[in-house]
Amino acid sequence: MTLDNDADLQALKEIGGIVARCLRYMGERLEPGITTLELDKLGEKFLEDHGAQSAPRTMYDFPGGTCISVNEEVAHGIPGERRIGATDLVHIDVSAVKDGYYGDCGASFAMDPDNELDRRICQATRKALREAMRRARAGRPIRGVGKAMETVARRAGFGVIRNLGSHGLGRSLHEEPTFVPGFDDKNEGRKFTNGMVLTLEPFLTTGRQQAETAEDGWTLYNIDGSRTAQFEHTIVVTKSQPIVLTNPR
Repeated sequence: MTLDNDADLQALKEIGGIVARCLRYMGERLEPGITTLELDKLGEKFLEDHGAQSAPRTMYDFPGGTCISVNEEVAHGIPGERRIGATDLVHIDVSAVKDGYYGDCGASFAMDPDNELDRRICQATRKALREAMRRARAGRPIRGVGKAMETVARRAGFGVIRNLGSHGLGRSLHEEPTFVPGFDDKNEGRKFTNGMVLTLEPFLTTGRQQAETAEDGWTLYNIDGSRTAQFEHTIVVTKSQPIVLTNPR
């Protein structure tokens, strides 16, 4: 989606704020012993209470209101009876729709604050997102955000998941630009345009850089058991600093 009026911007800010607050609400209730399904139900009720509906459920018939991925799961984890452990690395992805406008955000949570590896990968992934946002400017190469993400990852001793990336959204959950690489892709020749709405979401990993699809047909995981962290914002590209839509206002 490309913004061309203030009404669209305000509607996107509204749904962006809702998904961001839902993510924060779920993160505050994340504790050892809770199942991913219990956590998901809390999140979906939060969305409903704020007049929004789960985007993956309404668009794709996903078997959950949110995506909750644990440890070796990279993304699109189905909420279920898995109980969160005291040493887990948990990623929560919240996307929703309200009045025809979509918002999308995510964050990783290290359950053990003394786990140095989890702490470092979360810090590096947050930094990768910040550096990518600095390069998202109208007229600049889209390739620059992937280069920034990969540079931060390598300097911190991590890799990036190469078959997952950022994407456009607005009136649908996935729009142009489709698949914005999280690495320096020499074949990426597009440029950012003023008013472009998209997610930025680096996936940093401790191991293999390719996600596989589980037998459930949804969950993406790393077959070597390595962990992945991801942080995500929805932004509007401008000629200067991007507008972050997914702030928990």
